[in-house]
Amino acid sequence: MRFKKNIATSDTGFIFNPASGDSFSSNTIGSEIFSYFKEDKSRKEIISLICDKYDVDKNQLEKDLEDFFSQLRDHNLLEE
Repeated sequence: MRFKKNIATSDTGFIFNPASGDSFSSNTIGSEIFSYFKEDKSRKEIISLICDKYDVDKNQLEKDLEDFFSQLRDHNLLEE
């Protein structure tokens, strides 16, 4: 899973879809996930990296990450 080719992202969590003109912003964790996307990290790798860095419950993180990906899909930002 990755962003569509035309989607612009910034290190601060800003996302812009030039096809629709829509823009979105994310929090710090979302920005971190974007950077892992750009590095072509897998879902498992992203979960592992975030769990190692933050004191989070892995099961809750998996659910939250799926919700996050679902929102990105709903806004037509991902290639699958």
